Amino acid sequence: MNPKISSINYGRHEVSQEDIDAVVDTLKSDYLTQGPKVEEFETKFAEYIGSKYAVAVSNGTAALHISALALGVKKGKKVITSPLSFVATSNAVLYCGGEIEFCDINNKTLILDINQVRKKIESQPKGTYDGIIPIDFAGYPVQMEEFRDIADEHKLWLLEDSCHAPGGTFYDSIGKLQNCGNGNFAELAIFSFHPVKHIACGEGGMITTNDQILYNKLLLLRSHGINKNIGQLAENHGGWYYEMQDLGFNYRMSDINAALGISQLTKANINLQKRKKIAKDYDLAFKDLKSINLIDSVAGHAYHLYIIQVKERNELYEYLKKENIFTQVHYIPIHLQPYYRAMGWKKGMFPVVEEYYSKTLSLPIYPSLPNLEQKRIIDLIRCFYSNE
Repeated sequence: MNPKISSINYGRHEVSQEDIDAVVDTLKSDYLTQGPKVEEFETKFAEYIGSKYAVAVSNGTAALHISALALGVKKGKKVITSPLSFVATSNAVLYCGGEIEFCDINNKTLILDINQVRKKIESQPKGTYDGIIPIDFAGYPVQMEEFRDIADEHKLWLLEDSCHAPGGTFYDSIGKLQNCGNGNFAELAIFSFHPVKHIACGEGGMITTNDQILYNKLLLLRSHGINKNIGQLAENHGGWYYEMQDLGFNYRMSDINAALGISQLTKANINLQKRKKIAKDYDLAFKDLKSINLIDSVAGHAYHLYIIQVKERNELYEYLKKENIFTQVHYIPIHLQPYYRAMGWKKGMFPVVEEYYSKTLSLPIYPSLPNLEQKRIIDLIRCFYSNE
């Protein structure tokens, strides 16, 4: 590793002076925990995504957890999802006592293979499964209308994991542009505001929906199951009175995090275009290299990650690391984790995702990545494959 050369990570948050000022203003205000900034963030995020409602929570995992609870996941309920995700996606079902069923991915898009999902559902008696969690992996937008058709046919719910895809889009069957997570096809969608995501809040998550009943349920679950709404109380002892009406959690977002999120949201579209430009430059640079397999791209891709697949993944990873370029692997398939293996999942069950894992590498992509640094990454990779 050359200490004289600046390091480049696969992802990086970007905090502007405007972001800092927004947080400082909140620190000087009357609210630090959940307050008016959280509600403002929810309103503006719902407008950005195009949903009726948005519920801010402490992180993306919390969003997954209470979404699963609101959808009725409990002991005996089975949910289908992809093994290609961070473990939080499937863990949320386990938190509720439910059971996970994995399906393999499409080798071109890396998202849940809809044909495999249909085959799994139709191979079992009606009522075996309760829901599906499709994942907009790396920012590639799931065609949610197609999953809605399957869900309606078999009376299942949909929870869209859009952590990688705020700003992602796809076209429906009548040619209308749909935003990832807008609630038009999935009952609920979730987003993450981890620092390397599109919108950084330090930590934070959001749930979007068009269903008012689910929305009200989520509001209870994120804050101890407590309700203060006078019209919804069984009794009323006075202005101080509240009721715990469900077993909820402390998954509230602070106004500090929300203030940062509001400021970051103002730059979301500009930063998305920067991500797309970086991805396009990578595509052009590597399209003639036979050793590099590029992932399918679509106009609505949100490019949380830029992924290549190479046989020499480990060697390329170490080669770049020595040059202070820190790539990453997204992700180790969930079914290969020791905890899941103990449930009976085994290597060989999902050949497409396992083949993907053996070759995948996430290259640096973030809005503030300088052109010269991207050029250095490209030049080094082309040098690695200079024999072609």
